[in-house]
This record gives sequence, C-alpha cells and structure tokens, in this order.
Amino acid sequence: MRTDQILPRLERVFARLDREPERPAHLQTPRMSRHRVVLLGATLGIYLAIVVAVLATSWLVRLDWQIMFFRPYEQWPQLHAFLDYLVVLGQRGPTAVMVAAWLGWRSWRQHTLRPLITLGVALLLLNITVGAVKLGLGRLGPHYATEIGSAELFAGGDIFPSGHTANAVVTWGILAYLASTVVTRRVLSLVSAVVSLSVGATTVYLGTHWVSDVLLGWLAGLLVLLALPWFEPLIALAEAYVFDLRARLRSLVEAGQVPEGLTGVLVPLLSAGGKWQLERAAAEPSERQPAQPVPSAQPVAVLRQPEAAEPAQVPAQASASAAPVPVAASASASVSAPAPATASASAPGAGHQPAARPAVHLSGRPHVIRSERTPGVPAGSRRPAHGERAPVRGAAPRPATGG
Repeated sequence: MRTDQILPRLERVFARLDREPERPAHLQTPRMSRHRVVLLGATLGIYLAIVVAVLATSWLVRLDWQIMFFRPYEQWPQLHAFLDYLVVLGQRGPTAVMVAAWLGWRSWRQHTLRPLITLGVALLLLNITVGAVKLGLGRLGPHYATEIGSAELFAGGDIFPSGHTANAVVTWGILAYLASTVVTRRVLSLVSAVVSLSVGATTVYLGTHWVSDVLLGWLAGLLVLLALPWFEPLIALAEAYVFDLRARLRSLVEAGQVPEGLTGVLVPLLSAGGKWQLERAAAEPSERQPAQPVPSAQPVAVLRQPEAAEPAQVPAQASASAAPVPVAASASASVSAPAPATASASAPGAGHQPAARPAVHLSGRPHVIRSERTPGVPAGSRRPAHGERAPVRGAAPRPATGG
C-alpha cells in the first residue's frame, strides 16, 4: 500500500478519536423489546433449573465429580502458566478498571455520563444477584469437598455461581451493549462470548469451580445484561442529577462561597470534559471596597500679578462729577461683585489717572482666563513700547486697567 494512501486513513482514524463538538443525537438507548423479554424469561428458567438440579444432587452433580477426578490441570500441564494469566480477565478489579477507562474516554468524547453509569449499575446488579445466591447456598469448591458425590451445599462456601464467569460476561458484554453501530455491537458480542467462555473453562481446568458453577455464572451475567433496559430511566435520572450538581457547584465556586482549600480540588473536577473556566462573580455591595471620592469641579480663582500697562487717555468730555478713585483703596479692596472688564475710572483735571483693579470673578463653574492682549502704544505717543522700557527700581508696579 502506498504512503499517500496510508496517511489519509490514519488521519481518519485519529479524527474519530477526537472529542465531538456536542453530544451525538444518533445515540439510542436499548429498549425492553418483546424478543428481549422472551430471551430473559428463557434464561431465567434455565438458571432456576440448574439451581434445582444441584439442590437435588442430580446428574449435574455427578458430572461435576467426574470432571474433578479427571483433573484437567494434570492432563495438560503445559497450559497451566498461560491459563493462570487468562483467568485474570474474569477478575472484577482488573477488568472493571480496563473497561471503565475505555468507557470514560467514550463519556468524555460524547459529552455523556451514560457509559460509566451503565457500567456501575451493571456491576451493582451483578454483586447483588450473584452475591446473594453465593451466600445463600454456601457451596464448597472442588479443592475443599468433603464427601464424594455430595453437592457440598450450605457448608459455608461462596463459589456457586462462578463470580469470575459472571463478571467476564458483564464487564466485556457491556461494551457490546453500549455499542453505537450494529457492526460494532456484533463484533463486541463475539469478543465478549469468547472471553467469558474462556474464563469459565479456565476455572474448571484449574479446579477452582465445578462445571455447574460455570454454567450458572454464564446465565447470571446474561440475566444482568438482558435486564439493563429496565434501568435506563434510572440511568438517565442519575446523569441529569450529576450534571445539575455540577452546575450548582460551579455557581458556588464562581460566587466565592466555597473555601479556598476546597476550591483548588473542585476546579479541576468541574472543568474536566468541558470548556468551563473559573470566573469570579462580582462582589456584593457590602464586600466591595469603598470608592475613592472624586473631586468635584470647584470654581478656581486665578490671581495674576499686575503688569505695567499704558494708562488709557481720558477723554476731555469726561464727567466732572466722577470722583477720583485712590490707588491704595483699589489695591486693598476685598473681593466684591464682578465689574465690567471695559469699565475705567476718570478724574477731572487728571491727565493719567490709573483705574481701579477689577475684582476676582467667582462663579459656580470653572473660570476661563481671557487671553492677554498685547499692549500697544497709543497713537501720537513718543514713548517706546513696554519691552524697550527699562523698569524703574523701587517703584511698585501699577495695576493695569481692565480690558
């Protein structure tokens, strides 16, 4: 096969391993159909028939003793080392861990907890049904048998039915039960049958179980798989409860109502398998820090140093009744109502009398300073401009007229 053909196939395989953007809509849960009910009833009938046959010490018990005396582990000793490892596929601990890892990946990929919850429900049913029968009948194994030809019941044992065989049927059969396509379900059903049959036969070879134990273990596991559709509503309720609990825990963590030590543990668990990230909610009004006071716009009084300005010419037609304003009075005057900027004082008979300094204007809004005017030289004056005049030492600056 060419390399350019292998790479696209590998890309398609790895693309199937990526997480789907959302939960697939084509996933369907098995229902308790009529055929399944008939098969369940037939399996239960055979199960009860085997229990009765063992209780009655029938031909099935004699078969158990014949195979025990045959001692398969002595007939084919070369298989002993390999079958010691093969029987591990029926132990509940290792198989449950392997299958749970696979179903956990499926749960993450398909945004659902149904595979893991289904596995938990199946193992719980298996422990209850198989454990109750084991403890109730109390049968001893071949290595601990005390009377030849006896069923060895109610002697304090716990091997009937075979737990290894029933566990192999359930743990490997759950993969076929949760398969999403028909072809996958058939392949996994075949794999589950081969593994469970091999584990059951291995326990007989090793001498740890009677043949009747293995037969009843196969039927016990099959009963659990056939009865699972009746528990699908319970599985759906458990999944909805877990998701609702996760949402509530997320809201509590975001609101800061969980202790910091517990938050560090919960955040990785609550963000696993999703896009959620911790975002702290806004603090309550009582928990917020007091805001710094913002200074309001206050009226600002800007005082300018008086500049030497050219006194304005007093017109000859000035009113004779206007009283002269002394300079000392204007310099020491307190802040009063604003005067017009263009107002000027005049005195009769005085050529150049300085006007009173305008009062500082205070208003309810920020004060805007008027731009300075460039002092000019009056028409007909022979004096140089202000910049060319030398300041007089010891003389106090005269206030400029407004405007």
